[in-house]
Amino acid sequence: MTSLLDDQRFYRTGRDHRGGWLVTFADVHRHFGFKSLKVGRWVTAAEKEATAQWFFDALSDLQDILNAPVVLLSLRQSLSLAYGTGGQYGVMAHYEPATRTFALAKNAGPGAIAHEWFHAFDHYIADHLLQAPRAGIFASDGYWQGANLKPHPLNAQLANCFDVVFYADDQATPTDYVTRSLAVDQAQSQTYYSLPYELMARAFEAFVQDATVKNNFLASGTKRSADAKRGLYPQGTHRQTINRAFAQYFGSLGAVLRRQHPDT
Repeated sequence: MTSLLDDQRFYRTGRDHRGGWLVTFADVHRHFGFKSLKVGRWVTAAEKEATAQWFFDALSDLQDILNAPVVLLSLRQSLSLAYGTGGQYGVMAHYEPATRTFALAKNAGPGAIAHEWFHAFDHYIADHLLQAPRAGIFASDGYWQGANLKPHPLNAQLANCFDVVFYADDQATPTDYVTRSLAVDQAQSQTYYSLPYELMARAFEAFVQDATVKNNFLASGTKRSADAKRGLYPQGTHRQTINRAFAQYFGSLGAVLRRQHPDT
């Protein structure tokens, strides 16, 4: 009988984070320091076993990609994780700002974790980036709206990430990535793909998928999916510029966090 652990949808090239051992969701909760972790009652024992390994490896691979200590993954233990606990019909994963919860549906396919984790980070970092942030705002929204920033070298690097995603020159001309996203929204009579926090989350997905460490439970679909073919992810040299900005920022953030948390 084929185990769920052999699911051919998922692949990765990262190092062995578990020493060959199987982990549980309790291990995921404890190792990454999530504020809480909830698994739905309809998730079977076999699904729990397999998904715990995928989550542990994906989050560990993300930690390697970001070159940061584990405390970043749980956003200083402020982030909660839920798997198979319900949600909206047709939505495989979502981030809930009111409870600071990242939720993945039971039957979600590969690739959602990086996108939703960045939403959580974008929400969390608003209080550190923006002066007098509005309750519940995402940092990317505040930046797009012209909010004043708290002066700090890390904030300058994060602002650069926003700049290279949003603007082609001096905050006057939107990038092709932004205009393509606007065009898709206009064609569908909606406002979704061009929202600042969605633009940033998809750009982060692309950065993660382009990393040397590959894990398609963490990020996938930014190159050859239907959305990628519609131009809903950064492309070409613009994508490379974004990747460098993210690498610089998270590398600097990781260095600061390692000094603050030397045992993680």
